[in-house]
Amino acid sequence: MLIPCIDLQNGQAVQLVHGRKRELAVADVFGLLDRFKNHPWLHVIDLDAAMGKGENLALLRELCKLAKRKHGTKVRVGGGIRTVARARELLGVGATQIIVGSAAFQRGLVNVKFLSTLTRTIAPRHIVIALDTWRGQIVIHGWRKKLSLRPEEVVHELEPYCSGFLCTEVDREGTMSGSNLEWFKKIRAATAYPVIAAGGIRTWHEILALEQIEMDAAVGMAMYKNRLR
Repeated sequence: MLIPCIDLQNGQAVQLVHGRKRELAVADVFGLLDRFKNHPWLHVIDLDAAMGKGENLALLRELCKLAKRKHGTKVRVGGGIRTVARARELLGVGATQIIVGSAAFQRGLVNVKFLSTLTRTIAPRHIVIALDTWRGQIVIHGWRKKLSLRPEEVVHELEPYCSGFLCTEVDREGTMSGSNLEWFKKIRAATAYPVIAAGGIRTWHEILALEQIEMDAAVGMAMYKNRLR
């Protein structure tokens, strides 16, 4: 399944290369809902919240509300979810699921205390954990900090606290250089949970190849630049 992505920064939908350099920006964020209306899921990431530079809560609320009302689209929301209160807030504005990234780790290890507290309040079916990587190692804090952990080493420990994983290969994010199918096969072999692949995806052939190993594909740049055929 193809899942379109809307990354929010300063009230606009943006696409970044490697999570750093802005490649493009779209001012009409709500217009993207019509463009992506035929897809059952949508990813919306608050980059400002992820980087500790504010938030886009009002915009998230309207996007979730309109996506559901106009198109029946379910929305996963991520970015800056570091507290239980923030997680509840995002579910409260209409997100079907939340994506937890940096807060799932503390001092280079799985943050069992936080995740246990979170799942006492929010059912794991509403939680997806981000296992984003740079050169195979997990990165957090807006992809700025690298941990000495690899996704395949921690997925089993994380499984009780979520319903699936979002795995972005930051090395290729925003580059449209093609997905690393062998890398995603390694993650697929490590868990039976649903996995969403992201990073570098540029063709339907790649999306279908991911479907064959039972992975969804979260796609940004290739959709914004109309490269998918």
